Amino acid sequence: MAYMTRGLVAVTAALALNVTGGAVAGPAFADPRETGKTSTATGYGGAVSTVDPEASAAAIEVLRKGGNAADAAVAAAATLGVTEPYSAGIGGGGYFVFYDAKTGKVGTIDGRETAPAAMPHDAFIDPVTGKPYNFTPELVTSGVSVGVPGTPATWERALDRWGTLSLGDALKPAINVATRGFVVDKTFRQQTLDNKLRFEAFTSTSNLYLPGGDAPAVGSVFQNHDLAETYRLLAKEGTGGFYSGPLAAEIAATVQAPPKTARTKLPVPAGHLTTADLAAYRALDQAPTHVDYRDLDVYGMAPSSSGGTTVGEALNILEPSNLSGMSKPGALHHYLEASALAFADRGKYVGDPAFVGVPTAALTDPLFGKERACQIDPLHAAAKPVAPGNVSSYDGACPAAAVAPADEKDTENISTTNLTVADKWGNVVDYTLTIEQTGGSGMVVPGRGFLLNNELTDFSTVYNETDPNRIEPGKRPRSSMSPTIILKDGEPFLALGSPGGSTIITTVLQTILNRVDLGMTISEAIAAPRASQRNTAKVTAEPEFIAAYGSQLTPFGHQFTPSGDAFTSAAEIGAATAIEFLPDGGMVAAAEPVRRGGGSAMALKPSPR
Repeated sequence: MAYMTRGLVAVTAALALNVTGGAVAGPAFADPRETGKTSTATGYGGAVSTVDPEASAAAIEVLRKGGNAADAAVAAAATLGVTEPYSAGIGGGGYFVFYDAKTGKVGTIDGRETAPAAMPHDAFIDPVTGKPYNFTPELVTSGVSVGVPGTPATWERALDRWGTLSLGDALKPAINVATRGFVVDKTFRQQTLDNKLRFEAFTSTSNLYLPGGDAPAVGSVFQNHDLAETYRLLAKEGTGGFYSGPLAAEIAATVQAPPKTARTKLPVPAGHLTTADLAAYRALDQAPTHVDYRDLDVYGMAPSSSGGTTVGEALNILEPSNLSGMSKPGALHHYLEASALAFADRGKYVGDPAFVGVPTAALTDPLFGKERACQIDPLHAAAKPVAPGNVSSYDGACPAAAVAPADEKDTENISTTNLTVADKWGNVVDYTLTIEQTGGSGMVVPGRGFLLNNELTDFSTVYNETDPNRIEPGKRPRSSMSPTIILKDGEPFLALGSPGGSTIITTVLQTILNRVDLGMTISEAIAAPRASQRNTAKVTAEPEFIAAYGSQLTPFGHQFTPSGDAFTSAAEIGAATAIEFLPDGGMVAAAEPVRRGGGSAMALKPSPR
């Protein structure tokens, strides 16, 4: 790794694009400073939305050279592994949703991490005290939190199934960005500082991200030559170079014997991941979830993600209500109540379907949603938590039956990233990927340039044999990632997704509500202030939401707590990306205008201004 000021960057080595107003003006060699951020881009021939201009530029370059949406999505994701390394990378996992224009079908890939074969049920219990490790920073900063990464397998499977490029070709933009570097912004520096205690615990991580003991300065250029070499290895050997051989051995060794510094006071419990676990990993092809909402076909990610079932169920709950005919506070009240009901069922029923009998069909059945809607009082918020519905007996009629609630604690962290891509042929990707915590486990694989996930902390901390999200060897922890593709009359209408831990579900749901029911443009729908009701006594909401709607929703009985968490200095909920498809064949790519420093939307052929 080299760390230097931007004045020393060799511009002739850069793969970059001149970007104006979110549109690509053609290929050029340029300093990273020339790749700017625009939150909305309208045009033709393909579009992309990510949180980062380098990643968006990588996707556009692939589309410009004739690659399709799957190719461009992998290129963008690999670049995010360079520029957004605390949210994504080959040390993590995710979910890939693809609309195939040739077949008119939506398919998905489950690239979620898995627990090692030797993972014990008491993995998160401190043997010294007999009590659970403190969640942060102790448990999240550990080898025991690391699951078998699924991201490289996801990329290879997506390209094999839908792409036109080899993995090596798709990785070229990311290799170039890692080599010539990217400009450090305020978000990157702040996220590094937020994790300084954790990063200082490991020699490999502090060497990479805390050169000289401090986070990289805003405006400087950060290079990651180790990651570039790792990507070159994957380009040459495919994912076999990751899941077997020397790199696999180094990953396992990092987990089993974390490279601790002498000064750290964190316990850093060792993990159980082995080379055999890596060799056995498979990304899974899955059918998507599907619900009909306002004559739109909404496709999402099936379990092990809870995103598709929970977003889908909430939409089914809202379907009988005329939200567009209500006052805005009335519509938001229904949104919050529907979300709480769907989250109650998520906690009760959803886990890895290889280990748990998940009633996916019932949870996404419009009849079940209609029955759950019986619980919504148009004038009063129900006391929280609300009870789950009875998936084994429902008829859509009121009153609705309930069952005993689940005993769960939300441990899913807010950091993740999402990207949305479309091409000139009509193929569409929405892809959410993560390393869980901002900064993952905190452990960089020495000499390889990437962080390992702490995804296993998404399991329930204390084992309970009735809990669908209990720890099991080989199991995928429940996720809230919600990459979503919506069709209208069989054609793409909207694709969207977001990071944000369990608030991903509510961010996607609220964005759909804003666009479909409240008449906002997709850009307005993303920019609007957010609130997240996850079946808790108080609604977590951005301060802007509380300022705008708190006084109007308090008479319904809603109580609010400002968003923000123990891990970061931000009070934001989510960081969505989306593409809307226009009747004339145009596309509107939309990203965050402010959250996480703003996102990056680009179109291949911009519309005239």
